[in-house]
Amino acid sequence: MTSRFLQTLLDDASRPFRNGSRFAYHYARGKLSSDCIFRELLKRGIFPAQGRFLDLGCGQGSLFAWLLAARKLYEQGNWPADWAPAPQPLALLGYELMQKDVDRASQAFGLDHPIVSIRQGDMCKVDFGQADVVTILDALHYVDHARQKDVLKRIRAALPPGGLFLTRVGDKGAGLPYHICNWVDHAVTFVRGHRLPTLYGRKLVEWVELLKSLGFVVETLPMNEGKPFANIMLICRVPAA
Repeated sequence: MTSRFLQTLLDDASRPFRNGSRFAYHYARGKLSSDCIFRELLKRGIFPAQGRFLDLGCGQGSLFAWLLAARKLYEQGNWPADWAPAPQPLALLGYELMQKDVDRASQAFGLDHPIVSIRQGDMCKVDFGQADVVTILDALHYVDHARQKDVLKRIRAALPPGGLFLTRVGDKGAGLPYHICNWVDHAVTFVRGHRLPTLYGRKLVEWVELLKSLGFVVETLPMNEGKPFANIMLICRVPAA
């Protein structure tokens, strides 16, 4: 059941990218099928039942396509019995620095989608507004430590009591697995047609201390699924009022 369901979910989530280039379609399928974080976010019920989502460094919008496909299948009654209910997105706003990715998103979702909006912008400069969920998946380490802290402070300000910030980072204290993460990161960045970035990592304990100092309650969860990486998902919640 679950394997058939995941195939259906993958097909539905990647279908919008057929409207664009072959690269956009196959990139979405590859990312959504090979990265365990997308499955685990749904299975574990980490997101709230409904809410406004803000994804920073959103790329071509693969996470949004995944969430929309999941909610549709859930409403149709096609959902694993041992999974949490699929979240209901009320608004999906993404910012992406690379215009090529924004163009791919526009081709996938159109320019007048009722709840999806993906815009070109630098997470260090754009106004976050207000959101119930903020996500940064594998992008926070592209900005230096001072700007990381500023972005995190503004995320905290954008979230209400009970709000969620979710990110995945590499643990700089993990040794070789951390360096493997960086090698893979550079390779993927190159394939997407971007220049090789300077990466600004931190040890896991440093990430947690920083987030706690900003008022988050932090839960850590390894997110590698047997791969020799040092990826950690940080589930950061604003205490309820």
